[in-house]
Amino acid sequence: MEQLLHYCWKHRLFPAQQLSTTDGQPVEVIDTGLHNHNDGPDFFNAKIKIGGTLWVGNIEIHDKASDWYLHRHDTDRHYDNVILHVCENIDRTIVNAKGESVPQMEMRVPEHVRTNYEALINEDRYPPCYRIIPQLSQLTLHSWLSALQTERLEEKTKAIMQKAAAMSNDWEKVLFATLARSYGFGLNGDAFEEWSNTVDLAAAAHHRDDVFQIEAIFMGQAGFLDKENIPQRHYEQTVADSYFQRLSNEYAYLKHKFGLKTMDYSRWRFLRLRPQNFPQIRLSQLAHLYCSRQMSLSRMCECNTTDDVEDMLSTHATPYWQTHFTFGAESKKSKKQLSPASLQVLTINTIVPILFAYGRYKANEKYVDRAFYMLEQLKAEKNNIVAMWQECGLKADTAADSQALIQLKTKYCDRRDCLRCRIGYQYMKTMM
Repeated sequence: MEQLLHYCWKHRLFPAQQLSTTDGQPVEVIDTGLHNHNDGPDFFNAKIKIGGTLWVGNIEIHDKASDWYLHRHDTDRHYDNVILHVCENIDRTIVNAKGESVPQMEMRVPEHVRTNYEALINEDRYPPCYRIIPQLSQLTLHSWLSALQTERLEEKTKAIMQKAAAMSNDWEKVLFATLARSYGFGLNGDAFEEWSNTVDLAAAAHHRDDVFQIEAIFMGQAGFLDKENIPQRHYEQTVADSYFQRLSNEYAYLKHKFGLKTMDYSRWRFLRLRPQNFPQIRLSQLAHLYCSRQMSLSRMCECNTTDDVEDMLSTHATPYWQTHFTFGAESKKSKKQLSPASLQVLTINTIVPILFAYGRYKANEKYVDRAFYMLEQLKAEKNNIVAMWQECGLKADTAADSQALIQLKTKYCDRRDCLRCRIGYQYMKTMM
């Protein structure tokens, strides 16, 4: 398997002596090079000696030498700087796009490495490396979790930067869209983000002092004021509700005034949702938060602690929704405030990544450092992923740890990408 050959080359799992090319020239590997995960040769800027001559260039690795032609490297000038072709099976000679012969070296995957790798890949229990975790040093685990935490924030930053570019780097809009997505709390994340893209913040700003009008815009843009979207079993009680009628009339006026376009109502999901997570309740909370003016990019940048963030994000439903979960059906009165758990989710999924990304955008390390600090302040999330790792002996104390463990499972374990995982590396190393 080519991945295993990459692994063996990268970690120098080959005999230090007696390496040679197919034509008998001795090979000394000084530097294996930088592993390339994109298009082009597999390792850049390697340093090797062939027959006593120092070569600096790229390394290409294949299962069979004939794969060079299968992948058309013989016509691709990006491979003209390959100084050594490493294969497990040399079945033919090769040339580059210049017509020059490329030196080749046979390298076998050590049997114990292959055995250990197959044990990881074929393990039924999840995660496959569970046996070794209790044996690993705290230093090894801590350094890997720190790297995973940064990797996860970098991935989120990339997505946020793309969003910012699409919004002409209007970071208030980026913050609003990211917060809206988080208000979906998983199931309705996509729908909330789509909804946020239909909300004209410039238009809404003209009515920010009137929470009723903002709620009309928010509910209307989501499709909740369109009679065609009302389920038949709730139709009569909904259209007879005076608050629904008032919101509908107000939205009709504002929709015409600003040329608003309602989103596709079918995007909303309600199956197995708890009432406090109904989109109507979340939209009402967002309307109150927006009108309170306590949530903004400038204030976010002034937050030094997670307590500051919680104060900024704290909100509750507007008066009507404190006695309703749906239009026309009264319920026991409750302010329907965001719970501490919900505030933590919003901090982790909105404030921390936005602060990190904005810090990178502004080249302000203060914001970047503060994002890391906030994750360290928060307690670890409680979910199935964190529980799974705890059963294996890998405990999460902070949100930084739990975010790292989510990254580990979703980007490495789920893909069985054990060769890029430091725990997988230790597994194979320990089993030797």
